[in-house]
Amino acid sequence: MGKNKIPETGIYDARQLGRGRMLLLGFQHMFAMFGATILVPILTGLDVSNTLLFAGLGTLLFHLITGGKVPAFLGSSFAFLGGYATIAPMLDGNQPNLAMLPYACFGVACAGLVYVILAGLFKAFGAKKVMRFFPPIVTGPIIIAIGLNLSSSAINNCTGNWWIAIAAILIVVAANIWGKGMIKIIPILLGVIGSYLLAVIFDADVRANLVANVSAAKWFALPIKMEQTVFGLFASGNVDTHMLLTAVITIVPLSLATMVEHIGDVSAISSTCNRNYIENPGLHRTLMGDGLATTLAALFGAPANTTYGENTGVLALSRIYDPRVIRIAAVLAMLFSFSPKFAAVISSMPGGTIGGVSLVLYGMISAVGVRNVVENKVDFTKSRNVLVAALILVLSIGISYSSAGSLRLGAISLSGLAVGSIVGIVLNAIMPGKDYVYGEDKQGDESVNFIVQ
Repeated sequence: MGKNKIPETGIYDARQLGRGRMLLLGFQHMFAMFGATILVPILTGLDVSNTLLFAGLGTLLFHLITGGKVPAFLGSSFAFLGGYATIAPMLDGNQPNLAMLPYACFGVACAGLVYVILAGLFKAFGAKKVMRFFPPIVTGPIIIAIGLNLSSSAINNCTGNWWIAIAAILIVVAANIWGKGMIKIIPILLGVIGSYLLAVIFDADVRANLVANVSAAKWFALPIKMEQTVFGLFASGNVDTHMLLTAVITIVPLSLATMVEHIGDVSAISSTCNRNYIENPGLHRTLMGDGLATTLAALFGAPANTTYGENTGVLALSRIYDPRVIRIAAVLAMLFSFSPKFAAVISSMPGGTIGGVSLVLYGMISAVGVRNVVENKVDFTKSRNVLVAALILVLSIGISYSSAGSLRLGAISLSGLAVGSIVGIVLNAIMPGKDYVYGEDKQGDESVNFIVQ
């Protein structure tokens, strides 16, 4: 039995478990990421099958860039939901805004390239010098504003059927608070499945819609629809350059929040696996892998990618840290992406289920921002900190809920989140009194994670 253990950790090595057990572990990781990953395309109007394909491809790309050393799965990022909602808001009847989604995806692709730039800065100057310009007093309020700006869409979805929404909320809360083992790791997935099943059983309209959509869908098809990609937008010859620029300015600042999330996730994975992945393969490599995976996904019409906390939970639960198991999960996700019938089941989800789950999710995003500020012990007796946080929150939320919904500078429209983020970053950089030092407080550095666990 001892020969199956990794000497430096005392944990079982998946390579000694055989192909059958490794496959089961791969399915476990796929289920862990599944609920949150498919929720992003449901909330944004992006394609579910395409999302699964590029979650798998993005994960494999990340493993290639990091030398196959880090057992991380890359699923859909919630941090960019505000950007999608601003550039490509869902149409009446919860229909995707197909005309505007490629513009939003272009903005997300550029945000992914910011990761690559930051990776170079981390390599050249080190994490402490770079993170000094993105302290919790900036990232925390930005994250709070992301969740609050999305709150109205969650309520609108709930109003379609409050009893389904409440069922979804109760299941998520129960699984999160009282669940054990895998139950605690996949509360979003359980909330989606449980409330969806109740709706199918007790709501004839939901049941009829599901049957019709699944019957009409094919068993097999390619998940990529080129007309819905950034390449399709440019190939059409009808590109609004002002909207492209607006999308970039609106969405790119959100990458600062996701960068902090990434660093926290890599720190958490390192702690779980008892290995220092920040040093080897290096934070510059993990950031580059995450950023390029995001850019690749966005160019082909899929959501931004991010390292997933749920899968870190599975690592802790199974005590199997072999990255090959994660790569098996990535391949399984890609296989599921080729079944339109599977996607039809997901796209037929009732608004009440979407509303209930997103109500919890958007609230959790704002709560993560509060946690980021609290656990980093931000000193609000300092006037500079109060001013930075106040302007970020008021500008981000105030502009978004104003009659115009954005700030126009010539032909460019700036969302509240973009204005708040830019003002906060500049103010923090020019005002004296910067006191945040990355690496001094491990708990604070790991306090940004948008996943409900």
